Amino acid sequence: MASIYKKMLRDKLTLLSLSILVIVLLCALLAPWIAPYSPNQQNLVERRKGPSAKYWLGTDEFGRDILSRLIYGAKNTLLIGVLAVAIGLFTGTFLGLIAGYYGGFVDIVIMRFIDLMLAFPYFLLAILIVATLGPGMVNSTIAIGVATVPDYSRVVRGSVLAVRGKLFIQAEVALGSGDLRIIFGHVLPNVFAPIIVLGTLRLASSILGGAGLGFLGLGTQPPEPEWGVMLSGGRAFLMDAIHISLFPGAALASLVLAFNLFGDALRDYLDPRLQQ
Repeated sequence: MASIYKKMLRDKLTLLSLSILVIVLLCALLAPWIAPYSPNQQNLVERRKGPSAKYWLGTDEFGRDILSRLIYGAKNTLLIGVLAVAIGLFTGTFLGLIAGYYGGFVDIVIMRFIDLMLAFPYFLLAILIVATLGPGMVNSTIAIGVATVPDYSRVVRGSVLAVRGKLFIQAEVALGSGDLRIIFGHVLPNVFAPIIVLGTLRLASSILGGAGLGFLGLGTQPPEPEWGVMLSGGRAFLMDAIHISLFPGAALASLVLAFNLFGDALRDYLDPRLQQ
C-alpha cells in the first residue's frame, strides 16, 4: 500500500486532483472562519456587482458575496455526494454479495429488480424518486444514492462469482463455516478493491446529480448555499452578470474533474492487470 501512495504522489495529475480535493474539503470544514461574509447576508444596493477588492468573486442577484457562498456551499455539495455514494455503495454491495454468493432463485430475483431499475436512465430515476419524496437536500441525496445501487450490485456480483469458486472458499465451506462468516470475512475483502474504485468514480457523478437536482429546484432549497442552486440562480443574468453562474460552474467542474482523475489513478494502481 505504501508503494501505491508513493507512485500516486509522483503523478502530477493525481497531485493536482488531490490538491483540489484538499482545498474543497478545507473550505467545507473551515467555512465559518475563512468566509469573508455570511453566505445569506444580502446587500441589494450592490447586487450583481463584478469581482472587486471588496467582493473577490462579485455578488449575486441579491447582493450576497459569491465567494462566501461558494465556501459554505462546498459542505453541502460534498455531503450530497458522499452520503449518496454511501447509500448506493452499502445497499448495492449487500445485494451484489447475496446475489453472487447464493445464486439460483435469489440471484434471479435480485438481478431482475436491478434490471428494472436500469430500465430508467440514472438521472430520470433520481428525479422520479425525489418527485415522490418531495424536494430537499435529504431527499435528493437519497434519490441519488438509490439511483446508483445497480452500478454497485452488478460490479460486486460479478466479482463474487469469480471468487466463489476459489479453493479457499471451498475449504471454508468444508470446515463448516457459516455463510455470514464466509461472505463478510472472506468474499468481501477479495472484492473490496473494485468497490473502492467505483465508489470514488461515482462521487463525481453523485455530486453532479445533486447539483442537477438543485439546479432544477428539486434538491437543496434556497437560500441554502449549494453550487447547483447558485448555478441556477445566475441563469437569468448570463448576459449582464455572467460571473454569478461562472464561478459556481467552474468550482463544480473542478471538483468533478478532481474526483474523476483521482478515481482513474486509484483504478490504475489497484488493478494489477494495468500495472503489467
